Amino acid sequence: MIVIEVNIVSSLLESINSIFSSLISSINNNIYTILDDLLFIDTDIFEGTHFMNILGSSTNPGLVYICNGLIYGFMLYYGFSLLLSYLTFSQVQRPSSFIFKMFLCAIAVNSCRLICYVTVFTNSAISTAIRSVGENLFGTSISFTKLIENLNTTIYAEEAFNLFTFKGLIKAFISIGFVNLAISYSLRYILLQVFILISPFAILSLSVEKFSWIFKSWCKTFLSLLFLQILVALILLITFSLKYDQNDVFSELVYIGSIFTIIKANSFLKEFMGGLTTDINFGLTTIKNLIIGG
Repeated sequence: MIVIEVNIVSSLLESINSIFSSLISSINNNIYTILDDLLFIDTDIFEGTHFMNILGSSTNPGLVYICNGLIYGFMLYYGFSLLLSYLTFSQVQRPSSFIFKMFLCAIAVNSCRLICYVTVFTNSAISTAIRSVGENLFGTSISFTKLIENLNTTIYAEEAFNLFTFKGLIKAFISIGFVNLAISYSLRYILLQVFILISPFAILSLSVEKFSWIFKSWCKTFLSLLFLQILVALILLITFSLKYDQNDVFSELVYIGSIFTIIKANSFLKEFMGGLTTDINFGLTTIKNLIIGG
């Protein structure tokens, strides 16, 4: 009886290890190769005829064209508010100040494509420069692809995957964490495009003091989404500077900690700058529910 129970437990453990081994192998083959493209966004995000057509321009139908029409609506709104202020003795923006702001906003609205392009280019250039520093110092590419190669030769160096060992458990958590990153970075990519598209409306809101909070919220969120790749580039730089020793538990934990810092970088940035978070909570509990239900 005891032998049968032992065999059942052994078979169960082998089945669990086989399931997770297949899952992690699939992640290795499909996820890691696209993390760099999803995170390190450059001006390629503006490519695509349909995307640029949606944004439009001052002469072509699009969101910018709609904003140019809203300029007249804002002028009517201000004119009505100014007339009403003479009856209610309420404070409104001075006409000279409004006209000057509206003039600048009209120029900025029609130049929003250039403004966003320069912002994305500058952010990309900074993150690329940080990674170039690492490449010159360490003689290796500072990227997720190279990070995974290092993991496969250090922490993942076990011959057979075993979930019920320290390294096996760490490997499972890291792999699932990178799945979260892939989904999170995909969401970030879409959100950046959305915020680029609504940029003319955000800029136009500056013309009226009551609506200026819209631009402030847009700017904070847009920049926080962009700055994520600078923060991750810095964390990758520190990670590649660490010396890993399989016989030293301290160095092993610090190396693993740097990887989890990358996974949680978006949460850290939100606490620092505010804005939106694109964290995805997909963990072992989710996998268990998918397998056995509940």
